Amino acid sequence: MNNSQRGRAMSAVLATVMLCASAVLGCKRETATVTPGGESNKIRVGYIGLTCEAPIFTAVEKGFFKEEGLEVELVRCQWATYKDALALGRFDVTHHLVMYFLKPIEQGLDVKFTGGIHRGCLRVQAGTKGNIQTIKDLKGKIVGVPGLGTPPFMFATRVMAANGVDPSKDVQWRVYPAGELGLALDRGLVDAVADSEPIGSLLLAQGKVHNIADQAKDAPYKDEYCCAVLVNGTFLTKNPKASAAATRALLKAAKWVSVNPVAAARLSVEKKYISSTVELNAVAISNLDYVPGVAGAELAVSQSARDMKTAGMLAPQTDLDDLARKAFVHLEGVSDEWLRGLEVERLADGRFIEGLDIRQFADALQRADGPGNCCKRK
Repeated sequence: MNNSQRGRAMSAVLATVMLCASAVLGCKRETATVTPGGESNKIRVGYIGLTCEAPIFTAVEKGFFKEEGLEVELVRCQWATYKDALALGRFDVTHHLVMYFLKPIEQGLDVKFTGGIHRGCLRVQAGTKGNIQTIKDLKGKIVGVPGLGTPPFMFATRVMAANGVDPSKDVQWRVYPAGELGLALDRGLVDAVADSEPIGSLLLAQGKVHNIADQAKDAPYKDEYCCAVLVNGTFLTKNPKASAAATRALLKAAKWVSVNPVAAARLSVEKKYISSTVELNAVAISNLDYVPGVAGAELAVSQSARDMKTAGMLAPQTDLDDLARKAFVHLEGVSDEWLRGLEVERLADGRFIEGLDIRQFADALQRADGPGNCCKRK
């Protein structure tokens, strides 16, 4: 991939991220049909158009919803109204960040987590030109985020609090569009940034940052689900079987993505769910840990709630055990035992080359006659 090609590809990715982060429109939808006297087999799945939503797109394109007896409608949404859209029933199910929904659930939002999708999408990164090596070094520094209250901000706040840094007093926060965080570093406007994929990988590839907190690699976060399946509470009450079926479809899709990350990246791009290139989307997906689970997701809800309370993001009087019980539900046929016995296809051209850094990997994909040729296992 030459500089011009990489520049165009990077611009496409950044444009998508900026659109998702700044849009203020609601979700386009149609009225759902509920079978009188019984459960509906129609399910509306919300999505934004992000790299990590690969299981949603896979579940549709691979027929996993259909295998569960569901008729699926995708509902495209925007960040600004995403939580309200799910709560108000404009769509029925999705998967999204645990920390992003815990505060609204504490405040009465009627949505439920039902299973974990993946781990590792959030980072805190320091500029390579500075002297910040650890989270503790952030005291007195300026940290750029894509928004106060966004998942990257929440992760950074949580990590700071766990390392003796008061996020409300010891650092200055500055908000920039996600795609402009690297530029803010270049201009010396910030000393560090908190971000998510694919921005984190792009900044690493450009040599602008190094990780000082990595949700994919650092304990205790590396084994914790960042994204989980979410179901509208009213829909779940009326349609428990359909809710369980939709959860199973998404967890199966997450397992498929885990063994076929390049194929999942290709599917997302070629079917126009996201605006990116196969190369960069594959890099971003390969940096996430798609290991669907149930018990781990329930634990992540409890751990995230505990750390969020420590960081002051939840009310002091909140009963964490009660919040966890309210936020997570177990559904029929959705279990870790079922997942362990679940088999998915392994495509010959579905995997990425191991042992390459993200720049080498993207270049290898670009140089090959086709994405599949460079990704076959030897």
